[in-house]
Amino acid sequence: MTRLARVVACAFACALALPLACAEAQTVTRFPPLATPVDTLSIHAATDLYALEPLIRDFQQLAPGTTVEIVEYVTNDLFSTAARICAEGGALGDVLLSSSVDQLVKLANDGCAQRIEGPDLGRAPRWANWRDEVFGFTFEPIVMVYNRDSLSGADVPGTHLELAELLRRDPERYRGRVGTYDIRLSGIGYLLAFNDARQTTTTYGRLLESLGRAQVVVRCCTSQILDEVATGRLLIGYNMLGSYAYERVRRGQPIGIVMPADYTLVLSRGAMVPVRAPNPSLASRFVNYLLSERGQSVGRSQSFFFGLDGSAPPGIEGPDVVTSGIARPITVGPALLAVQDAARRKRFLQDWSQSMIESAP
Repeated sequence: MTRLARVVACAFACALALPLACAEAQTVTRFPPLATPVDTLSIHAATDLYALEPLIRDFQQLAPGTTVEIVEYVTNDLFSTAARICAEGGALGDVLLSSSVDQLVKLANDGCAQRIEGPDLGRAPRWANWRDEVFGFTFEPIVMVYNRDSLSGADVPGTHLELAELLRRDPERYRGRVGTYDIRLSGIGYLLAFNDARQTTTTYGRLLESLGRAQVVVRCCTSQILDEVATGRLLIGYNMLGSYAYERVRRGQPIGIVMPADYTLVLSRGAMVPVRAPNPSLASRFVNYLLSERGQSVGRSQSFFFGLDGSAPPGIEGPDVVTSGIARPITVGPALLAVQDAARRKRFLQDWSQSMIESAP
């Protein structure tokens, strides 16, 4: 069976398992109130629960009568569900949180968001606020990761071009041992690939070709790739969220993290309040908390590890993203609507698939 045939067969199998997959993607976790129940905050999120839990528990210290319900999704499922319910005249909970901030901007542009107010919203960088409807509340560099037990020295790429050249130089060693997002399934993967292509067409084209020749392993989710890098099944993971990678380092896993020295994309995870949210005041209070000095302190120490000012935890390889000028923030704004343009998306996915999947040996 050819590699393309295997991909098609896998996609067909996933389609048959879709109800189960959706059930798994929509895990519900409830955090009981710390005092007499007063209200409930419903959060629908494409964010790992381990990162949200410290923030939820600290928020409940400030709102002890609040029950918090977290419903977990993968990015594309959150977007499609929120869009459908908005079109039907409803609202998907009180707050949406997603790393695919372009999808939140699309929802807001389609009239599915309401304006958020509060004293802490001004703490968001200018590039992380669109119309006071979508706010970025994290600063997350997009990094390369590698297995420290298997790679060292010159074998660790420091730039996007160095990664492409490494795969060209030693194709046998890296064949099937480099992982990245399947951007057909992952909203965040698509957003990052689209912004990669905007940085430098030549480098991006060479990198795509090298990844395709190396039979890159594509996965839906960050956690899957990090699992495989940690075990040594994969040697390198490309375009990973720095916060999730650093959480693995804190756990003692043998993962090295590199901020690419030519440019480092920076994502700000987004928050949005649906236009018909049942508890808009409570939702606004939570978004304000996320951007407050207290919320940011909890986020840096326990959840996302990087500060909105660009401060990074120890042990990250590569230059400082802010002082070196290599940071390329993905601006939360109307430019992201181009990412969701249907015709452009279809063409981009076709080109990506041809380079990464269909042209592989």
